[in-house]
Amino acid sequence: MKMLLGVDLGTSGTKTVLFDETGATLASASEEYPLHQPKNGWAEQDPDDWWRATQHTVRAVLEKSGADPHEIVGLGISGQMHGLVLTDGEGNVLRPAILWCDGRTGEECEELTRRVGKERLIAISANPALTGFTAGKILWVRKHEPETYARAKHILLPKDYVRFRLTGLFASEMSDASGTNMLDVPKRAWSEEIAGAMDLDMNLLPPLYESSAVVGRISAQASALTGLCEGMPVAGGAADNMAGAIGTGVASAGKAFTTIGTSGVVYAHSDTVQIDPQGRVHTFCSAVPGAYTVMSCTLAAGLSLKWYRDTFCDAEIQTAKEMGTDPYVLMNEQAARSPIGANRLLFLPYLMGERSPLLDSNARGAFIGLSAMHTRRDLLRAVMEGVMYSQRQNLDVLRGMHVVPERMLACGGGAKSPFWRQMMADIFAMPVSTVQNTEGPALGAAILAGVAGGLYPSVPEACASLIREADPLQPDAVRGAAYEPYYQLYTQLYPGLKSAYQTLAGLE
Repeated sequence: MKMLLGVDLGTSGTKTVLFDETGATLASASEEYPLHQPKNGWAEQDPDDWWRATQHTVRAVLEKSGADPHEIVGLGISGQMHGLVLTDGEGNVLRPAILWCDGRTGEECEELTRRVGKERLIAISANPALTGFTAGKILWVRKHEPETYARAKHILLPKDYVRFRLTGLFASEMSDASGTNMLDVPKRAWSEEIAGAMDLDMNLLPPLYESSAVVGRISAQASALTGLCEGMPVAGGAADNMAGAIGTGVASAGKAFTTIGTSGVVYAHSDTVQIDPQGRVHTFCSAVPGAYTVMSCTLAAGLSLKWYRDTFCDAEIQTAKEMGTDPYVLMNEQAARSPIGANRLLFLPYLMGERSPLLDSNARGAFIGLSAMHTRRDLLRAVMEGVMYSQRQNLDVLRGMHVVPERMLACGGGAKSPFWRQMMADIFAMPVSTVQNTEGPALGAAILAGVAGGLYPSVPEACASLIREADPLQPDAVRGAAYEPYYQLYTQLYPGLKSAYQTLAGLE
């Protein structure tokens, strides 16, 4: 029996899953590691924690499954994006990795924008300079830790460091590199223009591959540490969202997914590069060779509902505990008892500021239309509708870029709610489904390994063969028409409040 390994390198931990060639899970193992915050707004991790977690989880799945390592066709890695790993010439880590959620580089992002020009930076890298991205982190280290920067010989992303430890080769791939602000996304190559504006030595940047290419093989040292066979192919792998797309079958035109986790993502596949000149949504290289993705990122999707639960739903939490069920099940029942529009109440889900499509860290949450007649169930429904309106607003940006999905896959914790999925179908005016395999990024990484190892002819063909969707929920035209005036009003609220948010941010 042929098998595949998918390693999902996340922020809270690493999960490794062993699959058979049909995509069925044979064994999985996870290991957590700490996130360090030496100052407010900073976020760092020790890259060697990732490597130890990879070793331990690979060995664990081999032991749990009793698998013969010789039957494993290949390994792929899904990784947290944007993190900066600096090493010397031998690959020794020079400082803790600065992560995607680190916010220290505001000045450096402004500097990069000045050096390149805002419009030119978006035209090349397909994104504005953002504190989460890698380029600003490089400038920060050079400015604040010049001795460390002077010793650096290699710039890697998180999963690329783990792949280096597995293979001994320095490399990156298109999907992750497109989240650095340094890749010429249309050309799928490092940008000499951006590197020149940064005064960055191009030799620091690793060679680039497509996600499903063979990028090294398991070394003798890694074989001894993991139990994998020396010489086994290791694929380029992909950034977490791009690997998750492959793991949910979003690998061809017309397909998209919406994630309702802590944050929210609308992610669509495109066979051609499409860039929003305003930078409201992100364009990245897809894990499908030669293809692209467009995705939004909102900061408080499921977080908005969790905030409401933790603040207002003590009764539901206690009742659910007594019933042995999830509080969200009872909350869905309550929200369903409020009508569409929540009795003329709207919620803006900007609890953490907002990225897509507002790009405004000063934006804040708000209930609009609150009156003495409203009940908790109205507020609850308004929160759920507000999250869906925010995702619809991003979907409309994609549609304006001529990226038009035909149907939507729902992912994340919010996808478990049939009520929320139906709301999505009605507001998006398209069928909404889920996938049967929930491993997402790990499965996507394994599929890429399968293509690299010759088990499947291409990424889209592998997805078509392995990914199974549940029967979709169909949109209801009557309910969709009822939501529409509330959605249109929702889109008008932020522009009217923008100056108030700025004033509020300046108050003591």
